[in-house]
Amino acid sequence: MTEVKFKSLSSGSCGNCYFLGIFGDGRHCEAGILIDAGVSPRRFTRDMQADGITLDDIGAILLTHDHMDHLRSIGSYGKRAGADIWATATLHAALACQPVTRNWIAGRARPLSPDGWTPLPGGRIQVHWFEVPHDATQTVGYAIQLDGCRFVLITDCGRMTPEALHWASLADTVVIESNYDPQMLRTGPYPPELQDRIRQGHGHLSNPECAEAIAAFRHPGLRNVFLCHLSEHNNTPQLAMEAIRRQLDDIDFRLAPLPRQTATPLMTL
Repeated sequence: MTEVKFKSLSSGSCGNCYFLGIFGDGRHCEAGILIDAGVSPRRFTRDMQADGITLDDIGAILLTHDHMDHLRSIGSYGKRAGADIWATATLHAALACQPVTRNWIAGRARPLSPDGWTPLPGGRIQVHWFEVPHDATQTVGYAIQLDGCRFVLITDCGRMTPEALHWASLADTVVIESNYDPQMLRTGPYPPELQDRIRQGHGHLSNPECAEAIAAFRHPGLRNVFLCHLSEHNNTPQLAMEAIRRQLDDIDFRLAPLPRQTATPLMTL
């Protein structure tokens, strides 16, 4: 019997990195992927040691966009993990010009299908990308199928789109951004131009916008919702959770914020 498991290593502007895998007998990783590479392979090895997961268990690396907190260590993974790096053709073109990535990933760059599903090596994990609004070259969310489990990740999303809601409405597990509390942003340390960048449709999702999205895509098969990319200066886990509780009459799925700089346990989905 297999299980699908998920672990967030870091989630926020300090770095973003998520591990997702299929495990045989609940213990041995039979197929694993990394989503974004905002923490180092050394940090990955340290945080995964207790779970029995090594760099060799990374069969593919997916990138959501070309901001440094999501790709800072991609060159190191290309050298040390030996995994191919999967992204859209548009994003790969940008990475080919990026000093941090251009000399390290050229031989490992693999394009995702422009339409439809892309099977990753081994054939047990398939990926479908969809574009979300954010101020990067291109930013994508992912719908991922793993042995019948349906997983969706939406991060760095200035506003929800019909396509993002569609894929989330089909998922068992959704990782979705809940970046800022509007009041904290207004009264916090950020200058007006940065506040505008965050909240004007190509920055990040607020707590109320995240809550509205969850209410819209919620369905009977939804089992897990994890809140990602919470702001250090403009949010707290408590405020993010309260916004969702105000929006939903009841919560019949696992709901949890992902910590900014520390790893979660390896969670069975």
